[in-house]
Amino acid sequence: MTERSWSGDVSAHEALGSGAEDDFLPLSERRLTVLSGPSGVGKSTVVAELRRAHPEVWLSVSVTTRRPRPGEVNGVHYFFVDGEEFDRLVEAGELLEWAEFAGNRYGTPREAVLKKLADGVPTLLEIDLEGARQVRRSMPEALLVFLAPPSWEELEKRLRGRGTEPEDVIARRLEAGRIEMAAEGEFDLTLVNTSVQDVCHRLIALMTDPQGVTTTTNREV
Repeated sequence: MTERSWSGDVSAHEALGSGAEDDFLPLSERRLTVLSGPSGVGKSTVVAELRRAHPEVWLSVSVTTRRPRPGEVNGVHYFFVDGEEFDRLVEAGELLEWAEFAGNRYGTPREAVLKKLADGVPTLLEIDLEGARQVRRSMPEALLVFLAPPSWEELEKRLRGRGTEPEDVIARRLEAGRIEMAAEGEFDLTLVNTSVQDVCHRLIALMTDPQGVTTTTNREV
C-alpha cells in the first residue's frame, strides 16, 4: 500500500484559498474550534458560508473508507483509504476522533490538525456529537461550539423535509434529534442558527479572539 502523509500536505488549505498570514495568531493563543449540533440544524450551510467568506480558515479534511463519489478529489473532499489503512490509523493513534456511519468509517487526522494549530492557522472541525465528545477527551483545550435551531419545531420541520420518507424513518430522525439536543450542556458555547451570516461572524471572532468566550457554558441567540 502506498504510504500517505496526514500532515495536510495535500493542500485542502490551498483549495480554500490563502488568507493573510498577519491575521494568524501564535500557537500560544490558538486552539481548535469544533462545530457540532443536531442533524438538520444547518452545520454544512454554515461551514460553506464560512469557507466562502473566510478562506483563511482551515477546515479539517476527514479520512474515510467510503468510495469516492463523482467529482470528489482525494485530499480535498476526503482522504480515501481502505479498511486496512483505517485500522492502522486507529491503532497508531493517528486519528483525533472517528466514527462509523452507514457502514463506512470517518475520522479526523490528528497530525494535520496539530500542524495547522502550530502554524497559527484558524482551524475548524465540523463533526457529530460522538466525535465532539472524543475531541473533548483527547484535546480538552479545544473550544466546542453547539449549533442549535431557533426552536424544536423548526428542527422538526427540517428533519421531516418534504414528507416523502416513511414515518418510521422520520421518527428515528426525530429521536436522534432529541438526543443530540439534550447534549447541548456538554459544549462551551451555543450559537442559535437564526442567521447563517451572524453565526459565521461569531465563529470567526471566536477563532481569532481566544478570550472571546468564558469557561462556563453560554448560549447566544
